[in-house]
Amino acid sequence: MTMAIPMQNTSTRHARGTDLHINVRHILFALSDALDLVGIDDVAHGKRVGIMAAECARKAGDSTAEISALFDLGLLHDIGVSSSITHDHLVQEFDWNDAQNHCEIGYGLLNNYSRLTWAALPVKYHHTRWDCLPVERLGESVATRANLIYLTDRVDGLAAAHYADGSLLMSTQAIRQFIEKCAGSYFSPALVEMFLDASRSEAFWLSLEPRSIQAYMSEMFALGDYCSMALPELKQVAEIFSRIVDAKSPFTAEHSHGVASLAKHIGQRMSVSPENCDKLEIAGLLHDIGKLRVPDDVLDKPGKLDERERKIMNSHSFETYQILRCIPGLEDISRWASCHHEEPNGNGYPFHIDARTLELEARILRVADIFQAMVQNRPYRRGLSQADVRLFMADLCAQGAIEREIFDAVDSDLPAAYKAALPSLAPV
Repeated sequence: MTMAIPMQNTSTRHARGTDLHINVRHILFALSDALDLVGIDDVAHGKRVGIMAAECARKAGDSTAEISALFDLGLLHDIGVSSSITHDHLVQEFDWNDAQNHCEIGYGLLNNYSRLTWAALPVKYHHTRWDCLPVERLGESVATRANLIYLTDRVDGLAAAHYADGSLLMSTQAIRQFIEKCAGSYFSPALVEMFLDASRSEAFWLSLEPRSIQAYMSEMFALGDYCSMALPELKQVAEIFSRIVDAKSPFTAEHSHGVASLAKHIGQRMSVSPENCDKLEIAGLLHDIGKLRVPDDVLDKPGKLDERERKIMNSHSFETYQILRCIPGLEDISRWASCHHEEPNGNGYPFHIDARTLELEARILRVADIFQAMVQNRPYRRGLSQADVRLFMADLCAQGAIEREIFDAVDSDLPAAYKAALPSLAPV
């Protein structure tokens, strides 16, 4: 897919219908891409787990529906992981204390969205040993899915060190022998046999290479269905993305929600159409997805970033673009979200376009992001009071860094804007 800079100046103040025609598998793949960012350099863990689980099921003669479900489960299983430190545990240790934490987080995220509730319990138990798994209470199907994902997840952890240097095929026998020793303890004996049968061929392991992964994803995508997705349901999906991002750092907790709430508030004051106000709220929830690729120590640094760290941080809005552009039907939302750091003078990032050529909604989102960041507590300072944030935003306006029209919409009811930016706090 070629890169098209999201640069438009068309009016979007009039409603264009309330339902979006979206392939649900596009959503799953976008979630997988977002989760892969947490790996920083390793960007296909969930996809490899899904491929291995699906191939085990295929070798065992399971139905196409079950193969597809296991592949999707592999994509989603680490939805509770937003920290690069947690990801390091996943690929460097076979088992560790607190491994269950991200399983519980993932369960909570999936159980709140009707289309993905089927995956919630398997995700909750995908790091539970077979000899500790409450099979009778969960049912055979859930227990089997959870344990197969656990098995293939640990296989990928064991194989992680061999992907970069091309030594995987030299190590497969040792990996298979290790998993065989875990039969009856960590993993179901029947699932271990299934894995040993499927992984006997070189093709099983070669399918985990980047080029093969892309081909596999294309084949699995064909199994997806388009559906009409109303904006309230799309907001549910965006909530999942935003909670993953905001969980990455205690200092950005609720940032996405605050930006979303404030952007919608500003849009309403500026007579943006009700539909586009809803879309603007969704764009606010999604705007920082790309921060999943920023290492924890950069995001949480209690002081000024150096030049290298600033370059890393500035890449996040392009990563947001890379994820959202792959979901047909979200073109407006993708453009607004990925351009929230573009400036009126063209000195913003990642595209260095003049923000005045963008729709009003994109420009509103930029102001909402700045305002919310300034009023929220950060590692290096306390959040600004109403009076101080007004002075700060007025100075930006005087410099031409934000537009007078949008500043006036915020300033005309500053207490309401402050409350919208900090949904869980009262104005001060």
